Amino acid sequence: MLIIVGSIIVLASVTVGYMWHGGKLLALHQPSEVLIIFGAALGALIIANPMSVIKNLISQITGVLKGGYVKQDYEDLLVMMFEVFNIARRDGLVGLESHIEKPEESEIFKRYPTFLSNHHASTFFSDTMRVIITGSVQPHDLEDMMDEDIAVMHEEEGLPSEALSSVADALPGLGIVAAVLGIVITMAHIDGPPSEIGQSVAAALVGTFLGIFASYGFFGPLARSLALRNNDTKQYFSCMKFALLSFHKGVAGVIAVEFARRSLYAEVRPGFIELEDACDKAKRR
Repeated sequence: MLIIVGSIIVLASVTVGYMWHGGKLLALHQPSEVLIIFGAALGALIIANPMSVIKNLISQITGVLKGGYVKQDYEDLLVMMFEVFNIARRDGLVGLESHIEKPEESEIFKRYPTFLSNHHASTFFSDTMRVIITGSVQPHDLEDMMDEDIAVMHEEEGLPSEALSSVADALPGLGIVAAVLGIVITMAHIDGPPSEIGQSVAAALVGTFLGIFASYGFFGPLARSLALRNNDTKQYFSCMKFALLSFHKGVAGVIAVEFARRSLYAEVRPGFIELEDACDKAKRR
């Protein structure tokens, strides 16, 4: 939602300021300049990135419009892990097999749709619990395994923001390309009337404007937003890591999720009492 609000502010500020200064909107209507700049930008994106990154970029842009993880998402994650750890304490690790083998069919996971709908998160949690169930991995080895998994995921999910950032960096140059081509056309008609030459030069300068405006007003900020969303995802996984590692070391479930709670930013961290109350409610189910 904030992305949409910010985009409206950018467009409104530039448009109103331009018109206030006496500019005419129709003068900015230059479809050929738009085609040159954004067509070349799209082509450069395709040249520089495999299709998997482009698909992930589209997916992330769609996801970032929906917003990132909020406090309730983390509270649900912590309570979910508390429930799982309690089952392990009550029924033994074997009692968890039915939940982690098919997470989508688990009655516990079904109560937490945000977690269950995140395929990467549910797979990370389930696979790590499988490793813990084997009982043959030391805590420091498990930590190294999870760190590597999170690092690979973070790097992979960061490729789309890097790709979009590269496009943002290229747009001012592509705007200059469009402007130069416009000047070439202008010079070919240099013997025309001054009004015609003026319109041609103005059209060429629109290319420079569009390239710079799109780069710094939209593509650059959007790339930054994707990078921050990727950091949020990393924190979500790190939260699971701290809980799983603590559980593997033998601490009680409530302490394991407390370790995880302390790893969160203050903005999304549930309070101690909040989490305790939520865990108590989960116990009574």
